[in-house]
Amino acid sequence: MAEPILQLVGLSKSFGALKATDDVSLDLRPGEVHALIGPNGAGKSTLIHQIAGTLKPDTGTLRFDGRDIAGLHMAERVRLGLARTFQVSSVALEFSALRNVMLALQARQGSSFRFFKDIRSDRTLTEPAMAVLARVRLAERAAVPAAELSHGERRLLEIAIALATGPKAFLLDEPMAGMGPEGSKALTSFLAGLRDEAPILLVEHDMEAVFALADRVSVLVYGRIIATGTVNEIRRDPEVRRAYLGDGA
Repeated sequence: MAEPILQLVGLSKSFGALKATDDVSLDLRPGEVHALIGPNGAGKSTLIHQIAGTLKPDTGTLRFDGRDIAGLHMAERVRLGLARTFQVSSVALEFSALRNVMLALQARQGSSFRFFKDIRSDRTLTEPAMAVLARVRLAERAAVPAAELSHGERRLLEIAIALATGPKAFLLDEPMAGMGPEGSKALTSFLAGLRDEAPILLVEHDMEAVFALADRVSVLVYGRIIATGTVNEIRRDPEVRRAYLGDGA
């Protein structure tokens, strides 16, 4: 079995008396989609913040691509290949779709001096940025300001930005949020083909998407992982059904 690209061991984070994450251990293996599910308030967002580097855990270890990353800032983790999308879209609304992706490419190259010139004329950025937009079917919308894109298009743009960073793994935080059935179906299909490029840790409430995509599922309830297994194992688990899925799963 291949070594995990991402490994969490005993991650805990408290806010006063509230244990938002409590001794959480899980991993992400090459070529897989590992879904993290659970009710609202379970601690999923807190856990993702700890992995991404925007929140420091109180205890536990966090390794990415064989390296301890607990002391690294979010930007350093991105440069190592840990790409994240957010529950609420975080694209630069005033910039075009193309410029959003170009800025991600620029950050990946570490060439901040280019901010002093118009990056739109830089073919080393425009050509790969257009290629990424074509992958998510936004090439024809390249010149459109992100503020004028539809909700679904912004979600795709956010994935394009993540792709532009050259990821070794994706953290996708509710990518289906706010999307209709057709948009969710199309995005599910796209993500299914993405796992071979880089494995995906997927936080999602859309159970249809989770069950279609996930190789493994971990269930977080009150800050603790109560079960990890295949989709069928999770569906049959009586504790998971009581805590989250219900009888109709």
